[in-house]
Amino acid sequence: MSKLLSSERIINSPKGVELAATALKDGKLVAFSTETVYGLGADATNDQAVANIFKTKGRPLFNPLIVHVPSQNQAKNLVKWSNVAEKLADSFWPGPLTLVLPRQRDTKISYLASAGLDSLAVRAPGHY
Repeated sequence: MSKLLSSERIINSPKGVELAATALKDGKLVAFSTETVYGLGADATNDQAVANIFKTKGRPLFNPLIVHVPSQNQAKNLVKWSNVAEKLADSFWPGPLTLVLPRQRDTKISYLASAGLDSLAVRAPGHY
């Protein structure tokens, strides 16, 4: 497995969030926890960073990733929102629910993240 950061660190603090945000902006990978699993994250708009997730995990390229968002409004910028999505998100977000919806035509999310599909998996985790 390739090295994720030049020095591995576990930081559970505002400073840790700042360091993770800088790493993401620099195209690096970060590990993070959600309410159900630990994830390996990257800037979903950065093709190389997304490709590095697949490479690092040995994940098949046909297996789409989940794009984490902070809110329904952010999700609506990425996918074509529906009334059913609204009801589900109102009931279960933030939380362990992933919605798979058609991509917005102008989204900047890497096609690698969705394995080249015309849909995206989006989730607003409740654990930050």
